[in-house]
Parts: sequence; C-alpha cells; structure tokens
Amino acid sequence: MKYIYDKITPETPPLKTAVVHPTDENTLRGAFEAAAAKLMTPILVGPEDKIKKAAADAKIDITGFEIVNTEHSHAAAEKAVELVKEGKAEAIMKGKLDTAEFLGPIVAKEGNLRTDKRMSHVFIMQDPGYHKPLYITDAAVNEAPDLMMKKDIIQNAVDLFWKIEGREPKVAILAASEHVEPRQQATLDAAALTVMSMRGQIQGAKVEGPFGMDNAISKKSANLKGIFSEVAGDPDILVFPDLESGNIYFKSRVLMSQAPLGGVVVGARVPIILNSRSAEPEERKASAAIALVASRSTTPRPKK
Repeated sequence: MKYIYDKITPETPPLKTAVVHPTDENTLRGAFEAAAAKLMTPILVGPEDKIKKAAADAKIDITGFEIVNTEHSHAAAEKAVELVKEGKAEAIMKGKLDTAEFLGPIVAKEGNLRTDKRMSHVFIMQDPGYHKPLYITDAAVNEAPDLMMKKDIIQNAVDLFWKIEGREPKVAILAASEHVEPRQQATLDAAALTVMSMRGQIQGAKVEGPFGMDNAISKKSANLKGIFSEVAGDPDILVFPDLESGNIYFKSRVLMSQAPLGGVVVGARVPIILNSRSAEPEERKASAAIALVASRSTTPRPKK
C-alpha cells in the first residue's frame, strides 16, 4: 500500500486509536508497526494481564503504550466508544473479538458515533491485475443491502475517495449480468442507483450499472458486448450486490494474487478499523494509514 503511505507527510499527526481487546499477536504487531510508522498512537483497551502476556509471548515491546484495563472484550468495546466520546481517541481498531461484539457499542444510539448515513465498509486494494487502486464496497458490514442502503454505501465510498484521492471517482455497480433482468434484484437496484445518481441523490461521482465483473474491469470485454461508457474498464470503486460476493472477491484476490489492501468502516463520526481476526499485521497497518489519511484530509467532496 505504498501509494497510501506516500500521502502521509512527516507533519501529519498520528491518530489516537483505541485498539479493542488486543490479546493476540497479529493485532499487537499491527498496532506496534503502525505506531512505529507514526500512523497511530495506540491506546490498548482490554484485560491488562492478557494484553501483556500476548505481547510478552510475541516479544513485542508495548512499554510505551497506554493500557486501559477492562474486565472482558465486550467491556473493551464499550470503553473504546467512551474514549471517543471523551475526546481521548480519534479512531477505533478491532482486535481479537467477534465483529458483532465489536460493532455493537459503536452502532448503538447511546454511543453517539452514528451519523445520518448507514455505516459501511470500504477496502482499498492494489491488485496486480488492475491498472490503479480499487475501492471495494461493502464486503464486511452490510450483509444483504436494499436499494436505499446501497445508496448510502455508494455515497460513503465516494466521500472516502474524495478525501483520499481528491477527485471524482468512477463507480461500477456489479451484478451477474450487465442487462436489467426482472428476476435479478441486483440488476434492478443498479439501474435505479444509476438514475438516482443522475438526479443528484448520489453526489460527487460518475455512477453506472449494472455491470458484470468482466465488462466492469475490461473495456475490451465491455465494447465486445456493446457497452461504451467512461466507467467500463476504468472504475475506481466496485460496488458489490451483497457482502458474500464482495467478501469472496477480496479474499480470493488477497490469497491468490497477494494483492495488498486495507480497509475502514465509514459513515461513523470517526474511522473504524475493522480487520478480520486472521488479518496480517501489514493489512492492519495499511488500514491505519487509510484511517489517518481520511481523518486528516482537507479535500472533502464538493457540495452541489
């Protein structure tokens, strides 16, 4: 993820990040490496004895990190939200706990981290088979989004893209077919979202769909099928019809092509770093870099 790291200057202050239940080597090493790169100032939240034991077992020096002791993982998630509310943390990172347990206090109304938009997840991937970074959404949070949820998912990704890239993105809405098929809901949603973008209900991007994966990624494939558009073959953002398809895609690219990536939950008041428990430290570090660049950005999406 060198291109993300290149966007960070020595003057960029690290993000004060509450790391929830960091009782495993991957989480602690990811936090340690992100801190060493001045991407974050970790606040380790969880059972202090378990955190220190995990660090000692992995030979990771955490003597300079603040530890906020809690009884268990659920209390750690609640405490992280409290630290944000108190202004002591600027982001939250998931450690060794279940995703639902981690997100519960974050999405709760009393947590005061929700905005008027639905929260969603965006991966940024540097796939060796594609000519530029790809933003992938939503492959981690919203399981089976309906039309209006997809609208928020797209707008969240577009807003993140503006903060990081500072320009208008091209958005491809994916389905099994590039044709509108009455029995394939994903194609109906894609067509509706395309019109919604044209009418200003999604702002700051060129949005088109439905696309099959082949004609979204390959202009040659699109042209052979009679599709001629600015987005075909050159999207910046891929919108998957559901979590399952997006999740399978990103994991296959990471495991089979070693495509580096990182990701964040957007649509909340602060960046939420939601890595899989099996995520390697480099992915966690890249995710911290994305959160930092997005949080410190001064180039938001232009308003119409």
